[in-house]
Parts: sequence; C-alpha cells; structure tokens
Amino acid sequence: MSPKNPRTIALFDVDGTLTIPRGEITEEMMSFMLSLSKEITVGIVGGSDLPKQEEQLGQGVTKKFPFNFSQNGLVAYKNGELLEAQTISNFLGEDNVKRIVNWVLGYLAKVDIPVKRGTFFEFRSGMFNVSPIGRNCSREERNAFEEFDLKNNIRKDMVAAMKKEFADLNLTYSIGGQISFDVFPQGWDKTYCLKFISPDDFDEIHFFGDKTFEGGNDFEIFSSDKTIGHTVTSPDDTKEQCTKLFMS
Repeated sequence: MSPKNPRTIALFDVDGTLTIPRGEITEEMMSFMLSLSKEITVGIVGGSDLPKQEEQLGQGVTKKFPFNFSQNGLVAYKNGELLEAQTISNFLGEDNVKRIVNWVLGYLAKVDIPVKRGTFFEFRSGMFNVSPIGRNCSREERNAFEEFDLKNNIRKDMVAAMKKEFADLNLTYSIGGQISFDVFPQGWDKTYCLKFISPDDFDEIHFFGDKTFEGGNDFEIFSSDKTIGHTVTSPDDTKEQCTKLFMS
C-alpha cells in the first residue's frame, strides 16, 4: 500500500538514529517507523553490511521499507529486490587491498591504548572498517574507548596518516560510531545511495543521521544539495522530529 505522501522520502541512518550504537531497534521504534511508512516513503541507509543491519533492525528488513541500502548503498534493495551489489576488492584490486591491510595492522601494532581486543580490520564488500580497540570489545570497553578517543584523537590521527600514505588511491575516510572508521573509494559515502532515488519520483528527499559533522559518516549525504538534512541525537529525537515534520 502506498503512503499518503509517496513523493516525500526520508532516509535514515541506523546507529544513533534508529538504534543506540550497535544496539537492536526497540519494538516501540520499529512500530513508529512502520507507522511513518504509511505517511511517507521510507528508506534505510547504513554503513554496515546487510547481516549486521539485520542484527539491529530484524530479519527481512529489506522488505519492511521500500528502500534499503547497506554499505552506504553498495548493496541496494528496492521493494525487496536486489538492485546492485558493488565490491571494493574488484574496484581497487587485490594488490592494493593487501597494501592497505598490511599497513593498518603495522600501524595499530604501535598504537598504545588502554585496551585491545580482536577484529581490528574488517573487510566488507564495499568498504574497510578499522577499529583500534577491535570490534570484539564489550559494551563497557566500547564506551571507555569512545571517551579515550575523544581526548586523544586516536582515530583522527590514524585517518590523517592513512590519507598521506594512500593519497594515490583517492580514498575517503569516515569516522562513525564509537570505536571505528570506514575506508572506501571517493563517492562511496552515503550519497552513493542517491543514484537509486530518482528525482522524477520524489519532490523532497530527507535524511536523518547523528554523525552529520564534517568527517562523520553522515556528513556527505546530510550536506548534499539533493537532500534536506536533519541532525538527530538519539532514536527518541528521530521520532520527535519525524512526528513534527510528517505526522502532525
């Protein structure tokens, strides 16, 4: 069934926007999103791969809303049907992938932080995710690292070093969430998903995200001249802003 205002679409980040970071969506929030989808067209655009997105938003998420984009849209679904799946290994070539992996592991071996766990480099089909503490850390360790990182610029300094080391590859670096940052070819940020949103079909394209500052993984799509950007601070804030804009 079409929404009341099908020519208005709102795209939503996941972490910090629909869920707490790396948390699962609450029943109340999912119920709200389904209600919202009766008013306007709804799409999800997250940086994580589809399995992680399903962990947070539930199995079958590609069929819950008209548009679903994982890995910034490199894996794109419309009405439950796969539109495209791009891969970073094909784009960069295996020699450059090995070059990046080797450099990252060498750099992190020299970084002194209070705690290190496991999974420091995660290869995703559309990007690399780098975590100085390691993605296997606990919730408490994740929160502690975020606080440590804000004071000591661990991620910002590493990104600066990578920009210098890999200047020839034209990569983009995006700090998101609490413990990691993403690395991907220029143009493969969240604006990539907009190629699947035809301006002929929509009068307004809204985007809601929490990391909308420059360097955050929502910045490019938030500041795009194709979208109306909204900064949110939590799922509750997302709900409040959407209620005022689309449901009042």
